[in-house]
Amino acid sequence: MYDSNNKPKGIKRILLATKHSKNGLSWMLENEAAFRQELLMLLVLVPVTFLVDISKYEQVALIISLIFIVFTEVVNTAIEAVVDRIGLEIHPLSGLAKDLGSAAVLISLVMAIIVWAAVLIP
Repeated sequence: MYDSNNKPKGIKRILLATKHSKNGLSWMLENEAAFRQELLMLLVLVPVTFLVDISKYEQVALIISLIFIVFTEVVNTAIEAVVDRIGLEIHPLSGLAKDLGSAAVLISLVMAIIVWAAVLIP
């Protein structure tokens, strides 16, 4: 049973949440090729935003659009992990959940392309 009275509070909660986030990101780096590719894209393209003549607001939009892709990949992987935890047998709803997570990543990529095109194409 879950006991909400014994949950960590204050700085301890923040430190534990940070540790869990680090564990999740480390796992993603080790196990998810798509995450590594999207992170590489982020690391290559963020410096590009400093080389083009755009406003700070446009630069922020470009960078956030890339971070959103990485965020969506993390959520997609979380969905996949939960589905796999429930069971590895083939089930239409399990496939749908995974397909929808994948679709979310695709949508985030399309959004980033639109933002980059809007900012960089005269």
